[in-house]
Amino acid sequence: MIPFEKTWPYDIVMGDIYVQSCPFCDHENVLLPLKTKELKLIHEGMKKLLVFPCCHNKVTLVDCDADYLLSDTTLRRH
Repeated sequence: MIPFEKTWPYDIVMGDIYVQSCPFCDHENVLLPLKTKELKLIHEGMKKLLVFPCCHNKVTLVDCDADYLLSDTTLRRH
């Protein structure tokens, strides 16, 4: 079972990967420094360090699907 609190939704717009808001600083429409080809590699098992450009917080991505990024860090507040 995937822990929902460690996931964050993303969107692909014209080949760029965005999140609607940063899980750390709540900045809106954040362009992530990821390429769409990296998503396939992450889904296949490669881990990727993601640094949010708005606040420089870091998470390690361990998996993804077509809608969500899965990290090793809790991203959702209770």
